[in-house]
Amino acid sequence: MKLFVYETPEATPTDYLPDCAVVIDVLRATTTIATVLAAGAEAVQAFSDIEELMDVSAKWETKLRLRAGERGGAKVEGCDLGNSPLDCTCELVKGKRFFLSTTNGTRALHRVENSSVVLTAAFVNDHSVIDYLKQEQPETVWLVCSGWQGSYSLEDTACAGKIASLLLPPLSHKIAKSVGNDEVIGAIALYSQWQDNLLELFHLSSHGQRLLRLGQTEDLAYCAQQNVLKVIPTQKEPSILV
Repeated sequence: MKLFVYETPEATPTDYLPDCAVVIDVLRATTTIATVLAAGAEAVQAFSDIEELMDVSAKWETKLRLRAGERGGAKVEGCDLGNSPLDCTCELVKGKRFFLSTTNGTRALHRVENSSVVLTAAFVNDHSVIDYLKQEQPETVWLVCSGWQGSYSLEDTACAGKIASLLLPPLSHKIAKSVGNDEVIGAIALYSQWQDNLLELFHLSSHGQRLLRLGQTEDLAYCAQQNVLKVIPTQKEPSILV
């Protein structure tokens, strides 16, 4: 297995795709996706464009769908929900198609949707994804951080670092063949520094600060939990995760 970390979807190569792409948007799309599927949703269907979400979801019965739209951390007008995983209770989402469009995470999913395997990861379901990768051993793995509007994000890179650190032996020149780019080493170093205080890291991050200004303190605490959901969101067809 050869690992690559890309700090934004825009940083990924444009001329080829990996055997397995893992999309990461800790605050909050991939945390919400894991939460929704663990709570029993029929599927999550992701959209980069909010108008497309509205058009496609309009074909579903109201009782069988939920529209979740977020821009800049806030709920999009006309949607049932924003992007808070805390709103996604079993009572609300079970058996429904969850139509989702967010500022960053759904854009990253669109970038890698033609990969052989597409998964999503966050801290809440990290070990489930790690166990899958250990078992399946795909030849090339991209850990694709969603970032923030094309720029670097601490929380996504830290999550990529955790996944990489648990897939690779202790760092030394002996594992060079398994490390696809320098970003892998940087991500591992970031996670190693903050692994026991992720919530503080989130409070320092630019998107964490943005969510705090919107009163989403509890969301940050929820997203900082590690290995609490046993779910592997997997793309069954482009942009649809089960």
